[in-house]
Amino acid sequence: MRFSTILSTSTLWFSSYSASSLAFVDSRRGIAHKSSLLLLSTLVSHRTVMSASAAAPAECPTYDEEYPGTAVSRLRAVQERVKIIDNDGSLNGRWEDVRRRILWAGGLRDLPHSRPGQGYTGHSFNDWNHVDLTTMLDDTRDNENDGAVKGIAAGNRLGQGIRVASLPELGPGGSWSTCAMGCNKDPPSDVAHVQFRSRIAFKLVWVPNKDYDTFVLVDDEGILLAKGKPSDGPAGLPALRERQMNYQIMMGSKYAVAADRIARLESDQIKIA
Repeated sequence: MRFSTILSTSTLWFSSYSASSLAFVDSRRGIAHKSSLLLLSTLVSHRTVMSASAAAPAECPTYDEEYPGTAVSRLRAVQERVKIIDNDGSLNGRWEDVRRRILWAGGLRDLPHSRPGQGYTGHSFNDWNHVDLTTMLDDTRDNENDGAVKGIAAGNRLGQGIRVASLPELGPGGSWSTCAMGCNKDPPSDVAHVQFRSRIAFKLVWVPNKDYDTFVLVDDEGILLAKGKPSDGPAGLPALRERQMNYQIMMGSKYAVAADRIARLESDQIKIA
């Protein structure tokens, strides 16, 4: 007999028994009364334990109750890779090499020649908007935009591209560089959080210094994970307008805090010099 059938049968028996026991308690006293209460207490405790067990997924370390579409173990693996590229100097080389390392850390293949919608990642981290590294569960990667994400085309079908471009070694689920617009709202109203109901593993934000030639990677709470200054900047970076717009959609939100702090420090150093 399946567990669900046993539970259903036990619940029905418990309800029937409770009614008869309570009637018996009303008409008798003494030892029988105590026995009935003890059995009732045991059954109630048993049902409470089963209810707690049914709620276990919400307490599981690989389940995100607030954003249940998050591939949590994959997100953690991505952030471990971010530590690697932050420490090995990868983020201070030529921009195209830097971008490839960011893709690798995010669990994405470098596919600059694939067709859009079929795994193409040439745009990833290369414009103002596609800068959120989102790790979503397998059963949510085909989610579509029902109009809730403003400024994004209805549908926004990304599932096939996610399947093609995601590196499998980072664990279950997929990765994608989703659109960040809407992230300055509270709560964020962007593709990751609304369409995929997922947190971001990291977001790339250009620092609003004189040349916008430095970037940071921050997590879903805006905490600094890594910082880079490509060696061929600013000429070899995405267009200045792209970098400026990237910061503008973050401005005033938790995602801009780290970039603002670095810009202030650089400004103070210039003044001192």
